Amino acid sequence: MIPAGKVFDPARAFCERFGLRLPILLAPMAGVPAPALSAAVARAGGMGACGALLMKPDAILGWANDQRGRSNGAFQINLWIPDPAPVRDAAHEARLREFVGQYGPEVPAEAANATPPDFKAQCDALLSAGPAVVSSIMGVYPPEFVAKMKERGIAWFANATTVAEAKAAAEAGADAIVAQGAEAGGHRGAFDASKAEVEAIGLFALLPAILDAVKLPVIATGGIGDARGMAAAFAMGASAIQIGTGFLRTPEAGIPTAWADAIGQTPPEATRLTRAFSGRAGRSIATEYVRAAASPDAPVPAPYPVQRAITQAMRDAANKANDISRIQAWAGQSAALAQAKPAGDLIAELWQETCQRLGV
Repeated sequence: MIPAGKVFDPARAFCERFGLRLPILLAPMAGVPAPALSAAVARAGGMGACGALLMKPDAILGWANDQRGRSNGAFQINLWIPDPAPVRDAAHEARLREFVGQYGPEVPAEAANATPPDFKAQCDALLSAGPAVVSSIMGVYPPEFVAKMKERGIAWFANATTVAEAKAAAEAGADAIVAQGAEAGGHRGAFDASKAEVEAIGLFALLPAILDAVKLPVIATGGIGDARGMAAAFAMGASAIQIGTGFLRTPEAGIPTAWADAIGQTPPEATRLTRAFSGRAGRSIATEYVRAAASPDAPVPAPYPVQRAITQAMRDAANKANDISRIQAWAGQSAALAQAKPAGDLIAELWQETCQRLGV
């Protein structure tokens, strides 16, 4: 439970509003739908999550029903706001297919045409699923969808990587802002894909700036791997913290063992932002493939979702072979702090130490 003390006033209000015992959220990770992990976080008093980017409507509804059966039903479902249609270049895509084919199966020309599920159909499924929270990344939801969420009492958590994005999300009707620092593993949530690397702001510069700019609860995420980071975020005024990489070594996450083991051995400087997996900037362990894709003679990644489609077979083969050199090994800069223990035990220990560090 949340102890008395002014430092936890925002967190206490946040938990009361969303029916949580602890202000700890699982980050929604599209490559790790992990229903067991989400349920474990919720049972421990926090909020579970699903990154639904690649899920069709029936799968979204099934996931929500599964979570309600496994936990107290406290979870968020997240979608990407679609980018503009990518500019295609057949000759360049041919070079990319040849390059990626060196690390996995041969990539046929038609592979690059694969597209994510229909966004509007996914949004309709979210309304039908009725989660406590719907979250967004890469932009803001259309006004008509926001209105429908509010009619149904569904809250909207909007991911922001800059102060300007946080203000735009607040004006669009967000109920809380998720301040994502550049330390975060996985995709950068920049509204403008071209600015993801240029406007890479660390969490503890971004968090107070967003707190000063908007009058909404702010959730801190990106590079929080232990109680020291949690305590710092709450001391600054965060209403909750959200953890992604820090949960990936738990048995409930179910990721390939090579990836989980590498996370525990990766110092901050051994991660890097890369577009080599999806065409969108994301922070990964600097694996053999990631380093090769960054070399001067490698072809520049195609835009999302073309690059993602081109690398799909390689990523699938890498997961099957448990081969860290080619796995899409997302990891934040605090990866080495992640612990290999059950999620419920980890949350209890992190929370106890956070309270001790804050003297409450």
